[in-house]
Amino acid sequence: MYKNDTIVALATPAGSGAIAVVRLSGSEAHEIASKIFVPAFAKADSKSTSELYHNLGANTVTLGHIYDGNRMVDEVLLTKFNAPRSYTGEHVVEISCHGSIYIQQEIIAVCLKNGARMANAGEFTLQAFLNAKMDLNQAEAVADLISSESETAHQIALQQMRGGFSSELKELRGQLLNFASLIELELDFSEEDVAFADREDLKRLLSESQQTLRKLIDSFALGNVLKTGIPVAIVGEPNVGKSTLLNALLNEEKAIVSDIAGTTRDSIEDEINIDGVRFRLIDTAGLRETTDTIEGMGIQRSYAKAEQSKLVLYLLDATQLNTAPRIMHCLMRIQILREKFPDKPLVVIVNKIDQITGLEHAEITKQINSKSPETILISLSAKSRAGVDELKTALVSSFKSGALSQDDTIVSNARHYDALQQAYSSLLEVQEGIENDISSEFLAIDIRATAESLGIITGEITNDELLGNIFSQFCIGK
Repeated sequence: MYKNDTIVALATPAGSGAIAVVRLSGSEAHEIASKIFVPAFAKADSKSTSELYHNLGANTVTLGHIYDGNRMVDEVLLTKFNAPRSYTGEHVVEISCHGSIYIQQEIIAVCLKNGARMANAGEFTLQAFLNAKMDLNQAEAVADLISSESETAHQIALQQMRGGFSSELKELRGQLLNFASLIELELDFSEEDVAFADREDLKRLLSESQQTLRKLIDSFALGNVLKTGIPVAIVGEPNVGKSTLLNALLNEEKAIVSDIAGTTRDSIEDEINIDGVRFRLIDTAGLRETTDTIEGMGIQRSYAKAEQSKLVLYLLDATQLNTAPRIMHCLMRIQILREKFPDKPLVVIVNKIDQITGLEHAEITKQINSKSPETILISLSAKSRAGVDELKTALVSSFKSGALSQDDTIVSNARHYDALQQAYSSLLEVQEGIENDISSEFLAIDIRATAESLGIITGEITNDELLGNIFSQFCIGK
C-alpha cells in the first residue's frame, strides 16, 4: 500500500466501446491533469492552461483535449472532484474519452509519464477505506455489487453498502469494549472489592448480543445461496421427463432427451434467473435399481446432488400413474425423499398431463393430496411447456425470503461468517465465565476477543495481509 501515491487505471471494462473512463486519484491528480488537459475554451482566455484547470470548480464536467506534449491524443470530458468529497477521499479526475483501446492506453501512458502509477486491483476502493469513506464490510460490498448477477444478490450488496450491518456491529463492539474497560478498572481496585461493571447489565448485553449474532450467522445459509445461486435438484425415475423439464426451464436444448431409460448418467447443471432470483438447476440420473456400473454411479451422484441442493423437485410420469399400486409406489418414494432430506422443501411434479384425460389427472392429484396432504404438488407438461410458469412461481416463492423485503441484514460473505462464529464462541465463554465467577482479568480477555472478531469484519482491526487478500479480488479500476 502506498497511500500517498497518485494512481491511474481504466475504470470501465477493457475493450473497445463508445466511451471509456480513465480515473486518476491521489494528492497529485489535479497537478497531473493540469499538465495534460486543455479546456476547449482555452483559446479565448489569456490565462495559462494550468491556471484555467485549477480554476475549474469541483464536481464539474469540462469539454477539452488531452495532450501529450504538443500532440493531441483525444477530445474528452473531464470530471473534477476535490478531496475529501470524492469516492476515494482523495483528489479524483475522471477522463471520459472515446472507447478506442489505443486512446485508452495513450491517456493512461501520458498520466504515467507525468507522475502517476498504475493502480493495483481494488486500490481506488482501498483508498476510500483508508480515508474512512467506508468501512471494510462496505468496501467488500462494492465488489459484491459489481459481481451481482441477480436482483437478490444486488439487494444484499446494497444492504451492506448502506452500512446498517456495520453500524449494528460497531454499536455492539463499543458496548462490549466499554464493559471490558470497566472490568479492567476493577483490577486497579481489587483490594477494595469495588465493582464498576454491573454484572446484570452485562448478562443482558450478552443475551442480546447472542441473539443478534445467532441471527446473522443463521442468515449465511440463505445469503450464500442467494449470492451464488440456489441449487435445485431435479430427481425421479428414468423417462419421467427430467431432462425435458430442464430444457423447458432454461428454454434451450441443454440436456439430451431420449426414450431410452438411463440416458442421463451424470448430473447436468445450468443457471436461470427467475424474477431476480438465481437458481442452479441440476438434472440427475434416473432413480432405479440397475446392474449397470456407470448408471449406478450416476444414481449415487443423484442422491449426492439432492443432498447438496436447497430444493428438490421430484418428477412423476402421469401416464404411469394409472393403477393404485403405481400411485402407492410413488407415494412411498415421496416419503423416502422426505425422510432422507427432512430439511429441504420438496416439490412433487406430475409431468406429461397432456397425455392423460382430465378425469385421470383429477384422480391422480386427489390420491396424492389425500395420502400426502402436505405435498407441494404441481401439474405440467414439460414437452409442451404448459404449467412451467406455475413451477417458476413456486420456485421463487420457496426462496423469496421475507427478510429481504424487510431490509433485514443477510450475511453472504464467508469471511464475515467466520468472524461472527468466532465472536459468538467468545460470547459463550464470557457467559460461562460469569456463571463460574472467574477472575475479572480473564473475563475482560474474553470480552475483548469478541470485540476483536467484530472489529475484523468492519476493518477497525486489520493488517496489510488481510487488506491485500480482500482487495486483490477486486477488478482493476475499482
